[in-house]
Amino acid sequence: MNPLRYGILGFGLHGIRRLVPAFAEAKQSTLAGIWRRDYAKATDNCREFSIPHAFESAEDLCTSPAIDAVFVTSPDSLHCADTLLALQHGKHVLCEKPLAMNAAEVEAMVAAADAAGLRFGGALNFRYNPSSERARQWIGEGRIGRPHLAHCQFTFDARTSARQWIYQPSLALGGPIGDIGSHCIDVLRFLLADNITQVATVAEKDAASDPLEAGAAISLGFARGAFATVTVSFRGAYRTAFEISGETGQIIAEDGLSSDRTVRLTLLRNGRVDTIESISNEGSYSRMLDGFAAWVAGVGEYAAPGPDALATQRALDAAYTSWKTGQRIRL
Repeated sequence: MNPLRYGILGFGLHGIRRLVPAFAEAKQSTLAGIWRRDYAKATDNCREFSIPHAFESAEDLCTSPAIDAVFVTSPDSLHCADTLLALQHGKHVLCEKPLAMNAAEVEAMVAAADAAGLRFGGALNFRYNPSSERARQWIGEGRIGRPHLAHCQFTFDARTSARQWIYQPSLALGGPIGDIGSHCIDVLRFLLADNITQVATVAEKDAASDPLEAGAAISLGFARGAFATVTVSFRGAYRTAFEISGETGQIIAEDGLSSDRTVRLTLLRNGRVDTIESISNEGSYSRMLDGFAAWVAGVGEYAAPGPDALATQRALDAAYTSWKTGQRIRL
């Protein structure tokens, strides 16, 4: 199997901080080219990180024979158009979260990939965290009994973020619901291996975020009876965590949605600590890249294929509809 040659469409801080190191460690994936709006910066990036090609336009990247797959990392509102452009030119697509501005756009992206016979997946990297996989394994083995309650939290102070476009409603799906809530919702879907059937949201905006939300709490109902909450904020100290409570035990993971920290995963059974594991999530981005590459090569399955990621987008749509209407939304 030859390494899959990726081109990043919308290269920026995320590419520098996360993806360049991930490609360096990947075994079946290589970063062959990038495009960003400032071509001079793109050429500087290529020189600094030894990337073979800087492209002058998005279309140049998507039509290049040096590129096999496009990793879309542009702002949210550009995801649909960028994905459709890549698919139109015969490139497989891995797309950052949230996949688009609404589920209708994602449906169009999934349909275009199916029609072209190409692979399309969401870059939901926390599904490739060893800590997430272990917690899902424990739940599947029945170690806590049938899950009843779950919670996932993600907070950070966005006022110092270099991604200033996250406050622009013309570019961002929303505030923390779309930006980090998308990960929280998806991780809960992954851990519980279940579908969301109802969503209710309370959220607040402030002077810096208006008209987008600055923080939110989302209630989720799952098909097999579990209830969950997602709490997200652009105004809190950095924290990620998840916990699942079942009939006979709990699973708790501080730093559970971290890709570069060691996670303390605790299993409690009947009120007592049963197991504590320290699990490193380093390399999760590389595993995601190689998982997509294997899927493209037809020698493996990808953890977040387009139709599955679409279900997370529908839950995001419901979360925003609930906030705006004050109603519980059924899916």
